[in-house]
Amino acid sequence: MKQKKKHATTPTTKEWNVPTFDRINVASFYPMFQDVHVMIFIGFGFLMTFLKRYGFGSIGLNFLLAAFVIQWAILMNGFLNLEDGKILINIKSLIAADFGAAVVLITFGAVLGKASPVQLIIVAFLEIICSSVNEYICVHHLKVADVGGSMLIHAFGAYFGLALARVIYSRDIEDSTKEGSNYHSDLFSMIGTIFLWLYWPSFNAALATGDDQHRAVINTYLSLAACCVVTFAVSNAINKGGKLDMVHIQNSTLAGGVAIGTSADMMVEPWGAIIIGSVAGLLSVIGFTYITPFLYKRAKIHDTCGVNNLHGMPGILAGIAGAITAAIASTDKYGKSLYELFPARAPANGTELADIQSSLSGIEPGEGRSGVEQAGYQLLALVITLSFAMVGGTITGIIDLIL
Repeated sequence: MKQKKKHATTPTTKEWNVPTFDRINVASFYPMFQDVHVMIFIGFGFLMTFLKRYGFGSIGLNFLLAAFVIQWAILMNGFLNLEDGKILINIKSLIAADFGAAVVLITFGAVLGKASPVQLIIVAFLEIICSSVNEYICVHHLKVADVGGSMLIHAFGAYFGLALARVIYSRDIEDSTKEGSNYHSDLFSMIGTIFLWLYWPSFNAALATGDDQHRAVINTYLSLAACCVVTFAVSNAINKGGKLDMVHIQNSTLAGGVAIGTSADMMVEPWGAIIIGSVAGLLSVIGFTYITPFLYKRAKIHDTCGVNNLHGMPGILAGIAGAITAAIASTDKYGKSLYELFPARAPANGTELADIQSSLSGIEPGEGRSGVEQAGYQLLALVITLSFAMVGGTITGIIDLIL
């Protein structure tokens, strides 16, 4: 009697030795992971090609640093979040590694053209240690919400870079003729701008889930659109002859994505997202026009790409906006999903906690914080982040000079 031929079957979760949750969520997380990946390797890389004499270095070193950092970031995040003594690697840890690369590339923008590849690798190695520890403190101990990483990624990377730029400052910069752009370098830089502008909603929403992710996409989309319009208007208004400044168009149009990052998954309402984006565009253009020259002349901080105006000040704005939104957040608006967004606001025990857990099984006992208390922790995280960044950047700069 002939035996029926057995058909090949797909290996089970157990055979793959991968948790069911991770296997199911690869399909939902991977598209946004790829969007973030494009931002890191193409968006950041091409954005920095505006220097007429440093195009190859911008793209090439961006490629090198990002590839190095994603490996080191996976290890650092893993060391701080061990599970049964092992480092868990899944699609979310790959996204987090890309976020780590963004921190270093923002810093790279502040010292573009002033540091060797070896110095940059040292910077990347030390900065990931600092940023990972800072993130661990803010997320796991202070329990703050920062879905788009505006505080933990953008503000940290910017002020780490500014501190580093101050330490490695050289008078040779004042006499250099290599700084500046031309028609073709500005055109290439716009490629990076457009890629970043298009994919920024994915950056802010990549690690959010459900309704929170939907809100993050919508809020970022609206904030970026408003920021773009305001940037063009303000650039036209403050420049002589009504001309547009390509530095503003390349950078300030993106500030809305940073400014909405902390509150992207919160209920800021469409009008709130538009206001945040508009303020970010205005702040960024003013920064490029007045604050960057002031920092260079008075503080000897040479910010090559103007990361303070795209990532630093908008990151602070995001932290403040996030704190205000957290303060007014309530169950009337969010329902029980409030405790998913702000885990520390969940009750520590009692029947109320049991009632919440009966609806949302993933909710763990919290600290029973009020909205105002959560806002205070949000602001505290911003202060700690800025302190970590500036101290870390200063120490890293000293080490770079010694080596």
